[in-house]
Amino acid sequence: MNFSRFLKKWQIKEESGNREVFARILSASTIGVEGYIVEVEIDITSKIPGFVIVGLPEGAVKESKERVLAALNNSGFKIPPKKFTVNLAPADVRKEGSLFDLPIALGILKALDFVSVPDDFLIVGELSLDGRIKRIKGVLSIVSDAVKRGIKNFIVPPQNAEEAGLVDNAFIYTPSTLFDAVQFFRGEKELSPVKIDKVAYFEQHQDYGVDFSEVKGQESVKRALEIAAAGGHNILMVGPPGSGKTMLARRLPTILPRMTLEEAIETTKIHSVAGLLRESGIVATRPFRAPHHTVSHAGLIGGGTYPKPGEVSLAHNGVLFLDELPEFSQKVIEVLRQPMEDGIVTISRARQSVTFPARFMLVAAMNPCPCGYLTDPYHKCTCSPSEIKRYHSRLSGPLLDRIDIHIEVPPVRFDELKHKGEGEPSSVIRERVEKARKLQERRFKGKRIHFNAHMGQKEIRKYCQLDEVSENLLKMAMEKMGLSARAYSRILKVARTIADLEESEDIMSHHIQEAISYRSLDREDWYMRSLEF
Repeated sequence: MNFSRFLKKWQIKEESGNREVFARILSASTIGVEGYIVEVEIDITSKIPGFVIVGLPEGAVKESKERVLAALNNSGFKIPPKKFTVNLAPADVRKEGSLFDLPIALGILKALDFVSVPDDFLIVGELSLDGRIKRIKGVLSIVSDAVKRGIKNFIVPPQNAEEAGLVDNAFIYTPSTLFDAVQFFRGEKELSPVKIDKVAYFEQHQDYGVDFSEVKGQESVKRALEIAAAGGHNILMVGPPGSGKTMLARRLPTILPRMTLEEAIETTKIHSVAGLLRESGIVATRPFRAPHHTVSHAGLIGGGTYPKPGEVSLAHNGVLFLDELPEFSQKVIEVLRQPMEDGIVTISRARQSVTFPARFMLVAAMNPCPCGYLTDPYHKCTCSPSEIKRYHSRLSGPLLDRIDIHIEVPPVRFDELKHKGEGEPSSVIRERVEKARKLQERRFKGKRIHFNAHMGQKEIRKYCQLDEVSENLLKMAMEKMGLSARAYSRILKVARTIADLEESEDIMSHHIQEAISYRSLDREDWYMRSLEF
C-alpha cells in the first residue's frame, strides 16, 4: 500500500476529530542479568511539532527520536509534522540502551493505523538511519523473562537470532529492516520463526583451541591444576618469568568438566547483558577472564551508576586469572574475598541494588620477587630480602587463606623443551576430573554445594575424617608452619579431592602430605629458603 496515499486519507479522518491517535507496543529491557517488560506508549497530537520521550530515558534512549525519524523517512514512511509523545512504562525505572528504536518506530506507524501489531508480540531492536535492524544487548535475558510471563512471540534483530532461539516455547522472528517488519505485520511478507537444535548448536561451539598436550614439562604443576579442577579449588602459581604460568592457566578450562546446557545459558545471559556476544550466540565453553592488573574494583566486581557485571561475573562457571597478583591494587584484591566465599556479588546504588552470579575458580600467578628471578637457577636475583618481603606483604593473609593451593612453578629445562613427544591431552585429564566430580555430586546430593572446595565445617567434619597417623602429620605441619584455622580447612578439602581422584573413600596420610605441600606461602621460612636456592 502506498504510504503517501494512506497518509492523506488518515489526515482527513484525523482532522474530523473522531479518532484516538494512540498506540501501545510491548518491549523490554534488563536490570542486572534479568529482563523486565516495558510498555512503549505513543501519543500523536496536532500541537506544535515535536518529539518527546518520557519514562526516565538515559542518553541513548533520548537519541532514539533522531534514529527513528531518519529510519522511518529512509524506509519510505514520510511522517507528518505532529507532536509525538513516547512514554516508556514503568516510568519510575531508568531505561538505557538503543533497543527501543524498533518498537517506537512501529508504535508510530501503529498509531497512524498503518500497521496492526498484536498485543502478544514483544519487540526489541536498534535502528540504523537507513532502517536496518541492528544487534542489541541482553536478548537472552529479555526473552527468558518474557516467556515466564506467558509471552510467546518476539521480534528481535537477526544478529540475536541464535541467542534468542535458545529459549524454549518462544517464536522468534528476525526481520532485517524496519520495512520488512512493517510488511510482516501488514501480512505482505512471511517470516519463519527461528528454529535451533539447542543441543547440536551447543556442542558445535565447544572448542577451546588449546590443549594441555602442548605444555612441555611442569608435571608437578599439571598435577596441582588437575587437583584444583577436580575439587573446584582456587590456586596460586609462583615462578619466574617464562616458566609457563600463563600458558598453564589458559589451559585450565580445558580440563574442567564440560559445561551443561543450563550452565551455558546462565553464563550466556551475563555475557549478553555485557554486550560481549558476537558471532556465536552462546558461551559453550567455560569462560576464561584475565583482567589487567590496572583494573579498577568496579571493573573487577562490577558497578557503575546503573550496575553492570564485572570480571568476576563474566568468569561465572569458569576461570578468573589474575596474572602478576601483587601488582593489583590492594583494595581491588581485597574485594575478591566476599565473592570467593559467597559465589554472588551484590552491588547497591542509590537508585537500585543488583545481584550478579560470581561462582568462579580463581587462578593467580606471581613472580617470587620484584625482579622475578629469586627461584630461577639460570638468572641471578637482584632483590634484597626487605624488597622481597615487602613484595609478598602486598598479599593479605585472609586472601591467601582463601586460595587452597599454592604451587611453585620452576623454569622449564632445555631437555624438556626439545622433547618432541606430546604430553597428556586435556581430554584424558578431564575424564579423571569428571569422575572425581561425579563422586562429589553423589556425596553432596540434596545439598547446596556441588564440590569439595565449597564444603563448610559441617561437611568437613563428616567427609574429611582422619586416622591417627594423618592427624599427627597435620598437627605437626600446623605447628611448624603456623597455619591458620582456615588453612587447616583448606588442607582437608584438598586432601579430600586427592582421595577422590584415587577413588579412595578414606583420606590417607599421603593425601594429607600432598595437600600440605600445596601451602608453600604459609611457611615462615619461605623467603630464606628461596634466598638459599
